[in-house]
Amino acid sequence: MKIRIALPSKGRISEPAIELLEKAGIGLTDNSNRKLFSNTFDPEISVMFTRAADIPEYVADGAADIGITGYDLITEKQSDVEILEDLHFGQTRLVIAAPDSSEYKTKDDLKNVKTVATEFPSITENYFKQMGVDVKILSLSGATEIAPLIGVADVISDLTSTGTTLKMNHLREIDTILESSIMLIANKDSLMDEQMAEKIEQICTGITGVLFADDKKLIMANVSVEDLDAIKELMPGMSGPTISQIYGSEDIVAVHSVISERDVFTTINKLRKIGARDILVLPIERILE
Repeated sequence: MKIRIALPSKGRISEPAIELLEKAGIGLTDNSNRKLFSNTFDPEISVMFTRAADIPEYVADGAADIGITGYDLITEKQSDVEILEDLHFGQTRLVIAAPDSSEYKTKDDLKNVKTVATEFPSITENYFKQMGVDVKILSLSGATEIAPLIGVADVISDLTSTGTTLKMNHLREIDTILESSIMLIANKDSLMDEQMAEKIEQICTGITGVLFADDKKLIMANVSVEDLDAIKELMPGMSGPTISQIYGSEDIVAVHSVISERDVFTTINKLRKIGARDILVLPIERILE
């Protein structure tokens, strides 16, 4: 039994996906020389690199058992896969946009659209069908923004994360069709196999453990026993702070707790006011519940 993971070979989610696997303990043995296939430090797991747009179909067809790709691509391909986890990065939106100078300014104006340029013809066509608008879909493989500016389309359907590129090209967002982020998906037949399903669950657990730990820090400090009640209020942790006896001391104990990264600065200063000392802040690689 060997599990094959499909990863994007290039693009905005390729490196984050590789890094996520490495942090989960599934490092590539030959990442320095990217090939179509790569082994990992786990002999039961291999990786295949391909276009992000092809991953939903490869996973649906069983060429790969699991994959990492965008929800927008899964929806566009209408792939019959199991979504295991939203990985909460690579957030983007598929939007309808028109030139600032055009007559299309509101969603209601889109009823008069005749031609739409997009890299997502299926999603876009369904959007206009739901509005009861019959449009011509101009399928492009890139540089969608130029289509209405050169007169080959009335509006575009395109991905955006901040809207900056649209504004730079004098385009205005009219409506959001789809919100997307990066997903961990699996082949449904692979999940029906007991051995493969167990291995896929291990991979999923490793990845989600990395994600859960992403904004967490471990704080450790030595505190006086008489200050423990106040410490518990400051360091509630995931299930309460852990308290350990310090060898040779009855008055001082070691306390450690996992807290959100955004609370570290405030917590440290409050701990110091209470009298805590020897404070350590440590990164966390993974948290498994």
